[in-house]
Formats: sequence, C-alpha cells, structure tokens
Amino acid sequence: MTTEARFAALVLAAGSASRFGGGKLLADYHGRPLLHGALAAARAACPGAVTVVTGADAPDVAACARAFDPQIRLVHAADHAEGMAASLRAGVASLSPEIRGALVFLGDMPRVPHAVLGPLAAAVAAGAPASAPVFGGRRGNPVVLGRALFAEVAGLVGDVGARPILQALGTALALIEAPDDGVLFDVDERSDLARC
Repeated sequence: MTTEARFAALVLAAGSASRFGGGKLLADYHGRPLLHGALAAARAACPGAVTVVTGADAPDVAACARAFDPQIRLVHAADHAEGMAASLRAGVASLSPEIRGALVFLGDMPRVPHAVLGPLAAAVAAGAPASAPVFGGRRGNPVVLGRALFAEVAGLVGDVGARPILQALGTALALIEAPDDGVLFDVDERSDLARC
C-alpha cells in the first residue's frame, strides 16, 4: 500500500558498519545488495519520494542506491561519524515544507514487511505524532515521524536515532502490529547475512 504524497521515505545509510567490518550495505543478501531490501520497502511506501542519507562510503552507497532507482534523492550527512542522530537530522532537514511525515527506514533492515507501511502512515495521518511497528511485544522499524516532531529531531545527538523522542511520547505513540519479524531483523555482523 502506498502512502499519500505528503509523506516521504528516508533511508538512513550513513554508518561505517564497524562491527561488520565495513561495506555492509553493499554486501550480498540473497542475491542483491543488502541496501536494496530497505530501498524496496521505502519505494513501496512512498514511490517517487525516497531519500537516501549517505555518510561513510558515500560514493559506493550512492551508486548502489542509484543502481536500484536512478530517481532516488541523495543527501549527505557530513557529520555522520557522530552516529545515527546526524543522518536522521540531515534527512529530516532536507524534506520540503509540504511533507507532513517521514517514514524512517534503516539501510541494514532488508525484510521490512510492506503490509505494515500503509497502517503506520495512516496512524500519523489520523493525528498520532508518530507510529512504530511491533512484533512479539517488541518495537521495531521503520518508524513514522509527524512534522510536529521535526524540530525535536534537529536537537538529537549521538547514536540513538529517534528513540528519545519516541520514548517521551508514551501512549501517544501509535503502535501497529506487524505481520512478521522483518520489523526487528537487521544485519550487524557478517553471519547475519545467512539468516532469512
């Protein structure tokens, strides 16, 4: 299901992948670059409104993204070494004023179920400040941040992403049940590439 045009997808792909040994997003995952799994989910959510935030290995990551879709928008987080907050800040700051919410995907999460994307965006469109998927009682990704939270994103620091903002929302955070554990699965180490 696609979201309305007022939503955009951000794919955070700026990390150095130190635990993996570098080059993680370009690694083969079941016959395609790992990054392409996240890009497929982002495009399913927001066709024509996908931004990839680069940092470490920017030229290679950009080429990988453009190989998936030449129309993908690229934004570089110059301060990416700070951590995930830097790439999230750069991505959100790049969005045009008419965007009412951002679906935030992580580049190392290749199995996000597309069926959860529409309900996540719909929850924010209906008035929730943000939404997140859950599976087995655990909160996962991608999350959707409404525009009202964009100013708070600008103040994030470190390698925590939007976690402090979401925790502060308490019960105002809309939780959407996901159909499978793809909202929890990510690749941290090379051994994870063999997992389905």
